[in-house]
Amino acid sequence: MPFEFLSYDFDEKSLRATFRYRGGTPENPLEFTKIATFSDRAQNSSKSYDRELLDRALFLSFIINGTSYYKAFPSREVILPYAIDETQAAFFNHIYQDGLSQFAYENQLERKDLAHFKSTSTTSKSISATPKSISTATSTGIIALQSGGKDSLLTAELLNEKHTPWAAVYVSTSGAYPKVLEEIGADNIELIGRDIDLKTLKLAETLGGKNGHVPVTYINISLALIQAILDGKDTILTSIGHEGEEPHSIIKSTNNEPDLPVNHQWSKTKAAEELLQNYINNYISPDFKVYSPLRKYSELKIAELFVKKCWQKFGHKFSSCNVINYGQRTDNSTLRWCGNCAKCANSYLLFAPFLESSELDSIFPDQKSLFEKSTLENDFRGLLGIDNHLKPFECVGEVAELRAAYHLKKPGYKDLPFLVPSSDFDYNKLYE
Repeated sequence: MPFEFLSYDFDEKSLRATFRYRGGTPENPLEFTKIATFSDRAQNSSKSYDRELLDRALFLSFIINGTSYYKAFPSREVILPYAIDETQAAFFNHIYQDGLSQFAYENQLERKDLAHFKSTSTTSKSISATPKSISTATSTGIIALQSGGKDSLLTAELLNEKHTPWAAVYVSTSGAYPKVLEEIGADNIELIGRDIDLKTLKLAETLGGKNGHVPVTYINISLALIQAILDGKDTILTSIGHEGEEPHSIIKSTNNEPDLPVNHQWSKTKAAEELLQNYINNYISPDFKVYSPLRKYSELKIAELFVKKCWQKFGHKFSSCNVINYGQRTDNSTLRWCGNCAKCANSYLLFAPFLESSELDSIFPDQKSLFEKSTLENDFRGLLGIDNHLKPFECVGEVAELRAAYHLKKPGYKDLPFLVPSSDFDYNKLYE
């Protein structure tokens, strides 16, 4: 059964976007509904946002958000009630193939099994391929996606150092947001509600539906772009360093040829950022800028900058632990660390060269060295490329980078119970 993109609409009064999809089996077709509710905290009172630009951004988000439901019953065939050209089809194929590579790997799928969009010209509605200019007299300003993690807090500090006005945007599935965001110096905090159709997804699971990772960064950026249009702003900042370029594995084709790099972080890569910016330039407006001011830095350099610029204020208030903070509908008002996951292990490696062991240990629940935890041993092996352990499916540093971090750790840290190869990784290198 093909996956169908049914419709999308936007209610101006409630600032609510609704996206509808159909998937499942011929015997049990399911309709999924995704709702996103946007903030009016910075919206201009006259509601003079450009409705054509808004529709173009809604369409993009409609396509990207579909990944959350497509994954239940993946199909090569997709049906769109809108005309798209070859360039759009190629971009959407990147999202549904490269962006779902981890999902494919974990569900024993190949690229040929995933969605293949094709250009169409006979449907009832099309999205214009002619980009639209925005009025720079009324549409300027920055919104920055925030999570309460080290990267986004560093971006906040860099903006504040330049005395740049900006608004923080947080995408929430629970209605809550990390309270640390109230201390980061933003003009205001804008909450975007992301209501995932968990009820229908649970029903899909009972019918044999699959589950797995989707390109969350792309989803959040697409929602932030809509918020920027409502706010009359032209710049969306992410907080992504030089990361995601190293695949976890490679899916081979039926002919045993390398076919699909497996990358948990695909939507964070520079290539993905450029693909998205090109789409926005060509189908929405070239006046919108979407980028990360941290892109030139390695993850290890970002950790060093965070310690220098942010640790005193946020060292015991931030977290990069996904397990305990960022599950669906989790109340993460107060950020914490579980101290027992691959993301915690990754953060421990990154900060070890720049913090005393007693200080780093103090942010974790039992205040003990993560290097001594037997439950994390295989996670560290994967992060450090030891004994062919698969690199964990998390947003983590490169193997060479993390090996360098381990050998640069300050005196006083316990050693891991296995040898870690040396590394000549230059964490001070600036990337283009």
